[in-house]
Amino acid sequence: MTAVVQPHENENVVWHNHQTDKAQRAQLKNQKPCVLWFTGLSGAGKSTVAGALENRLAEQGFHTYLLDGDNVRHGLCQDLGFSSEDRKENIRRIGEVAKLMADAGLIVLTAFISPHRAERQLVRDLLPEGEFIEVFVDTPLAECEKRDPKGLYKKARAGEIKDFTGIDSEYQPPETPEIHLHAGETSVDTLVTLCMEALKQRHII
Repeated sequence: MTAVVQPHENENVVWHNHQTDKAQRAQLKNQKPCVLWFTGLSGAGKSTVAGALENRLAEQGFHTYLLDGDNVRHGLCQDLGFSSEDRKENIRRIGEVAKLMADAGLIVLTAFISPHRAERQLVRDLLPEGEFIEVFVDTPLAECEKRDPKGLYKKARAGEIKDFTGIDSEYQPPETPEIHLHAGETSVDTLVTLCMEALKQRHII
């Protein structure tokens, strides 16, 4: 199944297909391109696990790139706030960037709360079937609050941050993620190994 490229509203903007395609780029890298979409509550360990997985993949010679939520907001999405519409636009932009990186033949890892199923589905629909791999970093809210690496839960409980996911804004967990990581009491090394095994089963690596 091939992802459908939607026509641009301006008829003067035309999509160009180039001679070197995704298959050739992937063959050069000896891997299958994909987007590993890590989702979960703030403090769940998304960036930690994604970063450790990228390190493991790099050590084995695979070509990757990690898109992290905070890093992206320093550049590509620095004009966006945290309203519902801005969050949706944030995910849309990341999805488009991840799609381009996958087209380059890369294994793309992303770490975003991305709280709503519809937004994650939007990104899935951008990619060919099997290329979007949803990774649910399933850490209980109590554990996330206990960790609270940025002090955000404390601020949210004090009313200093409004619409904070998991407190006064809904998080919709994936119903059938490709990879389900029960991350509360499991070591990062074990979680990475589980991800590597899943990638091998899907013939990504």
